Amino acid sequence: MEDKEKKNYRPNVAAIVLSSSYPAKCEILIASRIDIKDAWQFPQGGIDEGEKSKEALYRELKEEIGTDEIEIIAEYPGWVSYEFPPAVAQKMAPYDGQIQKYYLVKLKKGAKIDIATQIPEFGEYKFVERKKLNDYITFFKRTVYKKVLKYFKEEGYI
Repeated sequence: MEDKEKKNYRPNVAAIVLSSSYPAKCEILIASRIDIKDAWQFPQGGIDEGEKSKEALYRELKEEIGTDEIEIIAEYPGWVSYEFPPAVAQKMAPYDGQIQKYYLVKLKKGAKIDIATQIPEFGEYKFVERKKLNDYITFFKRTVYKKVLKYFKEEGYI
């Protein structure tokens, strides 16, 4: 078995985006990748060298969902990691997986999502209830999502 210490993880930021109806209604944005069939996920992306995770959060949201008009509600207290399945690992070389900083954010009232960005990553998006996320989320991200969502639930945010 390979030593996890020798794995090469890409620094990454991820956003659990709540609709502007929060807290009256708790719906979470998920989007379907255009490059992996039936792969729904939260918006996320790499943290550039020298960039802070919050800077990457705003940049990635603008690049992926066409808006950075958000309010940060909470930040997951640590970093979480996952490994890519073989088909994804080939595309993401030299990385074996990602180490992520998660933020729980709310869209500001009037914010418009537009996934037809300059370099589109998503083909469609929807807002779903937390308990329905596993119906959509790609298999290799479920463990991380479950851990992070459990934390935000236990802290009383969702």
